[in-house]
Amino acid sequence: MSYEDNEKYLKKIKEKTEEKKKELQKKDTFVDYVEFKSIPNKKNGTLYLSQVNRPVNLKDNAGFVGKLLFRFSKDNTTGMAAQLAYYFLLAIFPALIFLLSIVPMFNVDADNLTNMINQYAPEQISGLLDGIINEVMNTKSGGLFSIGLILTLWSASNGMNQLMNAFNVAYDIEDTRNPIVARILSVIFTILLALAVVGTFVFTILGDSIGNFMFGSIGLDEEFQWIWNLVRTVLPVIIVFIVFLLVYTLAPSIKVKLKSVIPGTLFSTIVFLLISAGFGFYVSNFSNYTATYGSIAGVIILIFWLYITSIVLILGAQINSLIHKKIVSKKTDQKVYSV
Repeated sequence: MSYEDNEKYLKKIKEKTEEKKKELQKKDTFVDYVEFKSIPNKKNGTLYLSQVNRPVNLKDNAGFVGKLLFRFSKDNTTGMAAQLAYYFLLAIFPALIFLLSIVPMFNVDADNLTNMINQYAPEQISGLLDGIINEVMNTKSGGLFSIGLILTLWSASNGMNQLMNAFNVAYDIEDTRNPIVARILSVIFTILLALAVVGTFVFTILGDSIGNFMFGSIGLDEEFQWIWNLVRTVLPVIIVFIVFLLVYTLAPSIKVKLKSVIPGTLFSTIVFLLISAGFGFYVSNFSNYTATYGSIAGVIILIFWLYITSIVLILGAQINSLIHKKIVSKKTDQKVYSV
């Protein structure tokens, strides 16, 4: 092969590489980081501008945890979580109305539902929800697909819509989706979450009846009782994991591989369940919010729990974004994609 042929061959490879990079960049349009200008960069790192215009240092040889802490500060995770908690608070009652409109389809009695909430939820929150549950379930609505209920579902999807925005920030990605498509996705996520909650309630409240029906008819109720009890315990965890997995995969305005969202999903599922159980135990046994906040103690507790949950969800998205960007950086050889 002559020198000119070599030049043409190398030029062709370079052109193909550049085209591949451009295709990847069009597919994943990341927002560039802006360096902080008021303070000079440190010797062992670079100062970047955070979402609230404060300096955040990224060390040159930062590991995974260091990069995650950088993202936590740069994205103003606590501020986004506070916003998310506010939107969730506004969305939770319309979502509850929609949820309670689905519950009668599963023949779940209102008393059984309130008894379960009283058993597992802190006293202040259960007292706040009991009145809403009894009022909605004892009032005849205009059907599952009535205009009022559809508007209620639309309002409930505001929380999921804000969660999608938070995930886009976590990925440093521009939201290129049509606003109507994004809203439809948020409605779908809200319905999935509602169905997951109903499914958990059904297996918790009617678990014994379902087990007796499935195994009692063939005379194996006693032999398989321990298996069914195990299924009833593990199933809510599986439901939470699947819902989180779907949200982490579909909510960001970016195409991600399933393997890149599994670590964040596992983290969020485990931490969410542990924090929810620990927070409920703390509120029920050690705290006295009623003495401090009086009649609005239930609302304060609910906001605080939503705030903690929002931080966990955003952290899971940030973990997934680091893994995704590491995969992309290997294909594009661009440092910005790795953090």
